Amino acid sequence: MADEKHSKLDFLSSNPVAESLRDVYLSYSDRREALGLSNPGTVEGIGREVQKDVLLSNYMFTGLRADLTKAFSVAPLFQISHAFAMGSQALPPYTFAAMYGTSKWLLQGNLDNDGQLSARANYRWSPSFTTKTNAQIAPGPGQAMLQLDNDYIGQDFTASLKSLNPSILDGGLTGIFVGSYLQALTPSLAVGLEAVWQRAGIDAGPETALSYCAKYKGNDWIASAQLQAQGAVNTSYWRRLTDKVEAGVDMNLQFVGGRGRGAPMMGGGMSKEGVTTLGAKYDFKASTFRAQVDSAGRLGCVLEKRIAPFVSLTFAGDMDHFKQQAKLGLAVSIEAAGDDFLEQQEKAVNPSAPPPPF
Repeated sequence: MADEKHSKLDFLSSNPVAESLRDVYLSYSDRREALGLSNPGTVEGIGREVQKDVLLSNYMFTGLRADLTKAFSVAPLFQISHAFAMGSQALPPYTFAAMYGTSKWLLQGNLDNDGQLSARANYRWSPSFTTKTNAQIAPGPGQAMLQLDNDYIGQDFTASLKSLNPSILDGGLTGIFVGSYLQALTPSLAVGLEAVWQRAGIDAGPETALSYCAKYKGNDWIASAQLQAQGAVNTSYWRRLTDKVEAGVDMNLQFVGGRGRGAPMMGGGMSKEGVTTLGAKYDFKASTFRAQVDSAGRLGCVLEKRIAPFVSLTFAGDMDHFKQQAKLGLAVSIEAAGDDFLEQQEKAVNPSAPPPPF
């Protein structure tokens, strides 16, 4: 019976149309493989080398901060941490965090003194496909957040689908949905696009937006550009000057319509608003120094120095010349580990195993 059923379905794969499509796909795959293309990254990280590695967006803070981390094991990864902050408007006074990770799972949770809970759960279905979940629960109405990310990393492309607060409880689909695709065309050039669909409520109509991006990689430099919806343009340029010195430039230009009150003429004009940021990163033997200056008159720097094997200090400074304002930050990080953890680290239980899906 099974053989008879299987023979009836053979026409789906053995007909001339299916064979022609298969031949076209195999020929296309062979040509792509012959080009020697590599994965270009993601659309979200199109300018990662400048925006996340060189510039201070992810490193700047103000006030005093102390981080105490206790690591219990390497495989699986398990650690807890206590974070204390004072004089900062962005960081809560106290946060407790725990992290557990394997080659397939990453589980992380943060709980601060105000009762705000943030949780992250990532699962690697295969070496190419990963699902990431972020949830946040805070006291007060309208403070809950749920984000679902699905990333597929191919040999020469990356496809991503992201949703923010998706829901069908109101009688229709609401939330924000973002789909992106980045494809390598040559060993140096990659192009991609990103589509956004959002609907705030069932009574509101959906809104859509489409942006385009490109990335070119040289021997020791990377240039990227992104044309976003409503005419916004973002470009970045990264270059490795020496083995320990990196530099980058990021420019964000927005075209704003002049319609409405205060427009210079009937029908509205078009004004341009933009900021250009120049930054550099220096890696020393036991420290890292980052500095940046932008066209808005802001100058900032961050120095991270490891003064002992498990103790590091971080100094951050930011000065706005136009607004006559200055901010400082000082942080100390202490990492504690038991003898079992150090033995596991020395033995490298399974160095070939993939890291947790961060």
